[in-house]
Amino acid sequence: MLSRSAQSLYWLGRYLERAEHLCRLLQLQVEALVDRPLSEIHLGWSRLYAGLSRQPPGGKLESDESDDYTLADSYTLAGDLTFERDNPDSIRNCFALGRENARQVRHCISAEMWTCLNLAWLRICELDIEDIWKVSPESFYAETAREINTFTGVAEATMYRDEGWRFMRLGRFIERAQLLVALLLAQLAAGRAQGETSDTDWTSLLRSCQAFDAYKRSYSVEIQPDQVLDLLVTDPLLPGSLCRVLDALASELAASGASPNARAGAAAERLAGRLCALIRYEWPDRGDREVLLVQVGEHCRKLHKLVTAAYIAYAIEDSPVH
Repeated sequence: MLSRSAQSLYWLGRYLERAEHLCRLLQLQVEALVDRPLSEIHLGWSRLYAGLSRQPPGGKLESDESDDYTLADSYTLAGDLTFERDNPDSIRNCFALGRENARQVRHCISAEMWTCLNLAWLRICELDIEDIWKVSPESFYAETAREINTFTGVAEATMYRDEGWRFMRLGRFIERAQLLVALLLAQLAAGRAQGETSDTDWTSLLRSCQAFDAYKRSYSVEIQPDQVLDLLVTDPLLPGSLCRVLDALASELAASGASPNARAGAAAERLAGRLCALIRYEWPDRGDREVLLVQVGEHCRKLHKLVTAAYIAYAIEDSPVH
């Protein structure tokens, strides 16, 4: 496969995963504006921006004991994360970049995938925050997340299982791992800044990761932060757990075959295995898990660079001679 096609499919997976992640978090955040305490709303925004490593408009979040202020501030923050064209991580921009990458590789994806993605883009491309805020912003986020999940399902059902399929999945899994680690670190940092976090804060984290029902099934309804982290990081049966995502990532890398840059490809496979081993064998039972999560986040960023060097941005002399 041409490196530019591999790059487009890889980033198609990453951008749509990022957009879906933001939709889930923003849906819960705007729902919280109805009846949740101001401190919880403030923590939610802080966690969202910290998870994206982005500064909010104005440079920092202000906590104010005014409902009117909180609503106006939330309107600005939601607009920044949803439609702001100068924000590369906004939902609109992720959708636009994902669609552009798909357009460049229409010969690699199915017609059904392109139709699904294009229809979703046409629905949101002309919208702005005013259009969704005066009606039902949570419905917009829920519908957009459903459209991305529909695209993923259509891809599962119709895309040819060649190298292109694997590059798109590699992008999805690397993005998902990085976003989950960043979200967990943001949750821990928010708790440290406030002195403690409530059960409601950890419940909202579970809901944002679509893991609340799984938590109740495994641990009952009592919320314990250590148990929440154990579920989201180490549970091999939870579809979105870090353990399961890293296992899938390692499997895709192993099945990708020889890379043009053999050294970088081998290093990527070793690092993926190391990441799986960190979660399986070095996750502490109690105490400080933050150090290991930081290490996993650094490894994920390094893995992205190795995948890029192995399959996309390799030097000509690295390519095998046929």
